[in-house]
Amino acid sequence: MVKWTGSQKHDARSELPNADIESPILTVMGKDAKLEGKIETEGSIQIECEVSGEMKVRRKLVIAQSGSVRADVQTADVTIHGEYEGNMVATGSVEITPTGRVDGNIETNSIIISKGGMFNGNVVKLKESEAEEGKPPIQLLKEKRVAKEN
Repeated sequence: MVKWTGSQKHDARSELPNADIESPILTVMGKDAKLEGKIETEGSIQIECEVSGEMKVRRKLVIAQSGSVRADVQTADVTIHGEYEGNMVATGSVEITPTGRVDGNIETNSIIISKGGMFNGNVVKLKESEAEEGKPPIQLLKEKRVAKEN
């Protein structure tokens, strides 16, 4: 088991020759790792292990089904297949899949909770100054009902 404590700023693109600056790089933290501390990345990251502390992910955070995150998170987009506990600010979208479990508060303008996904907490709409332009508002995706006037 790997245990990491401390603070790290990491941009995986700088390690790859001829890496396209605009292409997303996905860093995967494997099932056997246990991370404690502060994680910052300019790219995207997939968590398959236990993480606690604080996370700042510039692009997309994916919490795999085997992943467990107990942290305050700032990110653009997040997809939760595993467990998340903490306070989150997502300037893009939040998706809780059928296997996802969330206990905490989320601040975002777009959230999707799939059938079977569990959420215990509060959702707060981002202030316009904090949200990225052009992102969709919170809305029901599968069904829209229109009231008929008599």
